[in-house]
Amino acid sequence: MGAMSAPAASLKRSLGLWDLVFIGIILVQPTAPMPLYGVVQNEAGGHAVTTILIAMVAMLFTALSYGRMARAYPSAGSAYTYVGQELHSSLGYATGWSMLMDYVLNPVICTIWCAKAAQNIVALPYIAWAAFFAALFTFMNLRQIRATARINEVLTFAMGIVIVAMLAATARYVFNLPHLDAALFTRPFYDPATFSWQHVATGTSLAVLTYIGFDGISTLSEEVENPRRNILVATVLICLVIGVLSSIEVYAAQLIRPAIPKFSEHDVETAYAHVAQQAGGLWLFHAINLTLIVATIGSGAGAQLSGARLLFGMGRDNAIPRRLFGAIDPKKNIPANNVMLIGVISFAAALLMSYETGAALLNFGALIGFMGVNVAAFVRYYVRAPEKRLTHLVPPLLGFLICLAMWLSLQTPAKIVGGAWLLLGIIYGGYKTSGFRRSIRFEAPAD
Repeated sequence: MGAMSAPAASLKRSLGLWDLVFIGIILVQPTAPMPLYGVVQNEAGGHAVTTILIAMVAMLFTALSYGRMARAYPSAGSAYTYVGQELHSSLGYATGWSMLMDYVLNPVICTIWCAKAAQNIVALPYIAWAAFFAALFTFMNLRQIRATARINEVLTFAMGIVIVAMLAATARYVFNLPHLDAALFTRPFYDPATFSWQHVATGTSLAVLTYIGFDGISTLSEEVENPRRNILVATVLICLVIGVLSSIEVYAAQLIRPAIPKFSEHDVETAYAHVAQQAGGLWLFHAINLTLIVATIGSGAGAQLSGARLLFGMGRDNAIPRRLFGAIDPKKNIPANNVMLIGVISFAAALLMSYETGAALLNFGALIGFMGVNVAAFVRYYVRAPEKRLTHLVPPLLGFLICLAMWLSLQTPAKIVGGAWLLLGIIYGGYKTSGFRRSIRFEAPAD
């Protein structure tokens, strides 16, 4: 009898719907609007909560496309697989390569931000904090996926406590004001003294950053129970939960701090913590700062989790070297090589790159991926469908157009560096496929 062939590498299905929702909320961050609050409030003329709500509606279109494509292709490759299967393998490769920058840069900028924020608490050298947080993200992701889900649930609960404390302090502050009128409660949505569609549109383009990362759970499709249903439901739920929660957080801050005067350049990035101090005192200021560190730890670890699965999907197809990237740890059923590689990159890049540079580049790959998924959903569910439904036409088209508008508005340096990264990927892909004459094989694993 001949030797039996080794079974193909596979991931273990162990995540339920609410596991996905907790992972997604942590990946996006329950406190997502807090770091952006000052900038958006200034740009939108005091209508930050309005921009958050508009951005939520916009991103729900793309969330629907992600969910529908995950139903058709429950694979770890996410946008890379959807575009490659539905449109063309070379387009899928270009999409996956672009999104690699997004998934790798997210833990990088989280490492940078956490290291600098931690220096304000304990004055260790920056390099020591950068090494600590890169190692922490890696340790969290080298545990089995069920353990990672449990850690995310604990982080969500801890951040929820601080958010509730902020809302309670806001209520006490507002109802103790000497002069209380109904306009105070409606002005955050519409203030005739400062409202401008141009300012709101500018603020909305920034507020969309609140939702960046919601697509990350689609990379976990091969580890989800009933992925054809749960990925779609969880993706939409995450956008809704983050949108509603973010709106409440920002609304509370706007009740305390009016649109005029604007936040100064000195305190615009930490504006939310300063508003919290006005409502609840110094203890709440420090609590918000600490919460943002915890939230960023969750976001960085979640991005590393998703990036490792994207690398696994591309490695399994041999779009990038299979031996390194397509391997699964036999004991923990996770792509451990990819987790450790991203950890090393996060530490090294944190020493070479500024937070601003990394954040500016992050959207380049993410928006390309969003556009690709919307086009794939449009082609599969409308162009090729025997029955043409309006519900399969409008969401992907609107999702694509909105993402295109945001991509065109990116800063020129981000377009140049992102374009260079994409060009490098195209050159490598052309080499791997003899000038794209050979198709990249896309896996479509069974449920």
